[in-house]
Amino acid sequence: MMRLRSTDSRTFSVIGRALILSSLMPFVAAPGCVVAEPPAAAVSAFDSYIATVESRLAQQHRSQTAFLAPVTPASKSTESETRLRRGELIVEQLTPSTGADMPGAMLHHWRGTAFVAGATAADFERLMKDFNAYPQHFSPQVLQAKILTQQDDRLQALMRVRQQHVITVVMDTAYDITFGRLDAQHGYSISRSTKISEIDSPGASSERALNSSQEHGFLWRLNTYWSCEERDGGLYMQIESVSLTRSIPTGLAWAIRPFVESVPRESLEFTLRSACNALRK
Repeated sequence: MMRLRSTDSRTFSVIGRALILSSLMPFVAAPGCVVAEPPAAAVSAFDSYIATVESRLAQQHRSQTAFLAPVTPASKSTESETRLRRGELIVEQLTPSTGADMPGAMLHHWRGTAFVAGATAADFERLMKDFNAYPQHFSPQVLQAKILTQQDDRLQALMRVRQQHVITVVMDTAYDITFGRLDAQHGYSISRSTKISEIDSPGASSERALNSSQEHGFLWRLNTYWSCEERDGGLYMQIESVSLTRSIPTGLAWAIRPFVESVPRESLEFTLRSACNALRK
């Protein structure tokens, strides 16, 4: 088998990025690739999938002994907890093998689990509710964050986020967020996107939100579910993200699918790791 020297590997990486970028350009720029809104059938399928996810989470959040989902494989739970207490993150893809490709869209479902020694459920809730500090704790992905309205444990919030994977995309995202707790040691939050707008020329005098006929469908829906359990001298945290993006144009799957599928995982892992770092300070 031929092995690449380190210099060859770097060259291959540069060439690979160039190939992906050249393949992405029609996806980004060509008028025929713009998708105004997610197809109604895809939205219906996404909503149905979300209902199943939220039903399962509601059951978990009523049980002290099953508040967090078992890390796959469940048969190695002791090994998984050892890894978590060493500071490792465990990230799992939950996207079903069938049904990920919806009519004109793609579904992405990931879960990440982590442990922070010395942290408490109350610490977690304070962190999640402190939106003014999001640009500090979750930089460089979160550029701006603010609460629009709040009533007890339910609030509406707005965040400007940036995703950079070969190309850079900036979006204004609005969320309906609910916080809840089973007891002092078990808490959760449910965040559902209500509006996502792609921003053209962010930070420039010509900055504007693209209208529905100009957006590219990088992200149509994003729901995020946090669960935390205080035990073993620290805090176990789980985050699940379920997102909906546009489908991949015919003929570009070989280059674009790995790119599109990497974004949800990397974003979830970044968010979880950033939360851990914030709780350790």
